[in-house]
Amino acid sequence: MTELRFIDIFINASLLVQGVIVLLLGFSVTSWAIIIQQACRLNKANRHVILFENKFWSGINLNHLYQEIVGQGQALTGSEQIFCAGFKEFSRLHAINNCAPTALLEGAARAMRIAFHRYQETLEGYGSFLATVGSVSPYIGLLGTVWGILQAFIALGSVQQATLQMVAPSLAESLITTAIGLCVAIPAVIAYNRSNTQLSQLEQRYANFMEEFIIILHRQAIARPSS
Repeated sequence: MTELRFIDIFINASLLVQGVIVLLLGFSVTSWAIIIQQACRLNKANRHVILFENKFWSGINLNHLYQEIVGQGQALTGSEQIFCAGFKEFSRLHAINNCAPTALLEGAARAMRIAFHRYQETLEGYGSFLATVGSVSPYIGLLGTVWGILQAFIALGSVQQATLQMVAPSLAESLITTAIGLCVAIPAVIAYNRSNTQLSQLEQRYANFMEEFIIILHRQAIARPSS
């Protein structure tokens, strides 16, 4: 019964209100697709960083770990990209006899930061779209609300005796657009904040790994000329 009422209101609504409803529903579908995709991406990244760190701290030889990651023939995870970028640059500079230890560490750190920022862009995805939807959807719904109330006042002004039945459709339009706007905005804002929190925790974990890896590379740089 409620569904039929909504359909009837939508069909009988003005073109502006229909456009607002369609736009908000489009935002909702897109937002939920991004929410699900982002949640899967971050959960997968968290699992991979745990697996990689367990292997990294298991005592495996770093050169063997690098060869294993490069030879697996699969897309690298965030930790793997950071490790491979840093280890590759360190190894190249390490082969230069007159390269100072400071230059070794700076080169490795710079390569890891570049890899980190590139992977960070893939993690963020379309998260900014959720922020946009969360901020503008209530105002778009409010536009339908204002228009519905305006239509109601116009209807009242054209008759001598006003009744609720005359203005009910316009008022219903305004309430529906407001409700849809809020229903679209609230999940988007919650998902955006949660995604940002998870992303910050993951980025901090990558940053901690880079610092710990630099310490290991520092020991190797001091121990030159061993390779």
